[in-house]
Amino acid sequence: MNEQENVQLVRQGYDAFSKGDIPGLLQLFADDIAWTLDKVEQVPFSGPRRGKEQVAEFFQLLGENMHPLQFEPQQYIAQDDKVVALGHYVWSVKSTDRRLESDWAHVFTVQNGKIAGFREYTDTAASAAAFREPGPDVAI
Repeated sequence: MNEQENVQLVRQGYDAFSKGDIPGLLQLFADDIAWTLDKVEQVPFSGPRRGKEQVAEFFQLLGENMHPLQFEPQQYIAQDDKVVALGHYVWSVKSTDRRLESDWAHVFTVQNGKIAGFREYTDTAASAAAFREPGPDVAI
């Protein structure tokens, strides 16, 4: 696949996610996808995962713990087998009723027409605080 096709694949993934079509999203992933989020003690869905089954568990835990208020990919940058998506999200943490807002960067690796790698960069300190402490909203 060329860079433009790789970006289109990533866009398809975000479209499926925004519609709540997790089975459709998982079909875009390689069977042994490497899914990397930093481990944050307070955040039950954080940490690395490997393979579609573990990534499906991530989305289940995400839905059990968070309510999406805004999730917006804003820019895509592609080079070779990498696609970087830059965006912004706002979530409500169900257990604390706190709002979590952050910019993010997602780095995808595309191989053989499938998403084979995912790495998220976001404000992990704000995530930990939103899960841990009651009080005012956390934003960057």
